[in-house]
Amino acid sequence: MAESSPPPRKPASRRGFASMDQDKQREIASKGGRSVPAEKRSFAQDRQLAVNAGRKGGEQSHGGKRKKAKSEPKA
Repeated sequence: MAESSPPPRKPASRRGFASMDQDKQREIASKGGRSVPAEKRSFAQDRQLAVNAGRKGGEQSHGGKRKKAKSEPKA
């Protein structure tokens, strides 16, 4: 039985962020971080706010189905 070869691939697109070289991506991405002054970055000012936002995002992305870490066993 003869094996068939896979169909030829289309050439990679030269459009979009992912097709840029990594230095160009970093340059563009760093502009987002500098667009807001440091004193207005709420997560930089309030660690607890960042912790809560991360927890809320994790719960949403996992549909709330991920088991929470167990605390110490009850005596």
